[in-house]
Amino acid sequence: MKVHGDRLRAWSRGSGRARGLVLAVASAAVAAVALAGIGSASAAQSHPLKARASGGLKKGLNVYVVPKLLGAAYFTVADSAKSGGAIAGLMKLGEKGTETSGSAATPASELPAIQAAIAKGANGLIVSATDPTALCPTLKSAMARGITVVTYDSDAPTCRDLFVNQASTAQIGTSEVDIIAKEMHDKGQLGIVSAAASATNQNAWIGYMKKELKKYPKIKLVDIVYGNDDPTTATQVTEGLLQKYPNLTGIISPTTVGIVAAAGVIDTKQYRGKVHLTGLGTPLSMKKYVEDGTVQAFELWNPANLGYLAAYALVNYASHKITGKQGQKFSAGKLGTFTIGPNKTVLLGPPTVFTKKNINQFHF
Repeated sequence: MKVHGDRLRAWSRGSGRARGLVLAVASAAVAAVALAGIGSASAAQSHPLKARASGGLKKGLNVYVVPKLLGAAYFTVADSAKSGGAIAGLMKLGEKGTETSGSAATPASELPAIQAAIAKGANGLIVSATDPTALCPTLKSAMARGITVVTYDSDAPTCRDLFVNQASTAQIGTSEVDIIAKEMHDKGQLGIVSAAASATNQNAWIGYMKKELKKYPKIKLVDIVYGNDDPTTATQVTEGLLQKYPNLTGIISPTTVGIVAAAGVIDTKQYRGKVHLTGLGTPLSMKKYVEDGTVQAFELWNPANLGYLAAYALVNYASHKITGKQGQKFSAGKLGTFTIGPNKTVLLGPPTVFTKKNINQFHF
């Protein structure tokens, strides 16, 4: 896929007893902040890290990667060392990376994992936000303590240092409408199978979908349903959508969990060829449905590259090589050089459209 793209030296030389005392005090303080949901700056929690001799990027950062939920194929690819994701990027830079989250794509499930990471001495957090505001008290307290917070995949705009965006928000929303409109011959009833109702990225994309649909006056958006990035729930809401609207001819699912669930529902003689489906999916999870004709085209970026870029962005920020100022550039290793855009956002690049012609070229 084409993608654009010291301090506390005295502390580190100190006695084991002194280090133990500092860690105990810092851990207790952070745990208290996490429980209260508020924070204050603390000079006691500086990073016991060593910079490279050249004065370059810091090594030894303790970074926690927090996807919306654990176990989803998309986030496994985005995060893991094996796939070349965020943890691979951190390892390449000499940092420690740990993936952690809850079992459901909700703030109530994700938040305890973030709080635990802070209590364990995180220097950096890479977070896919399940909600644009619910995580903010904890993330803001982390930032106040000098912990670098980078969001990826889904943003929390008011409580992070940088956001690594997978592709242009407008481009994702408009391109999915254009794909489905072509398959629907510019007319018919359309439904959307989204993830969580509070998901920042989903709602932003859907906003652009609604704008793009104005170009297709004969296509009517009849409903938006939410599968909460849970396969069972996504299957159920897709079935409900089809039952409620028997004349439905198109579905957009801008979530890798939802599109697979929706494809499974319409992969029958009753719906195949009649109900068209597009959205965001991984090639391996969608290959079967493309090959049997259930899905003609869908799109995505490389999730591993998204995570890898987030890792480099965090380390550059934590090393004070970048401050989030628009126009600043930094290297993301094998991915090349990236430029910080408006609102402290880094853009990975345009998505790729997958069809029968190219899907076998991708293995994630």
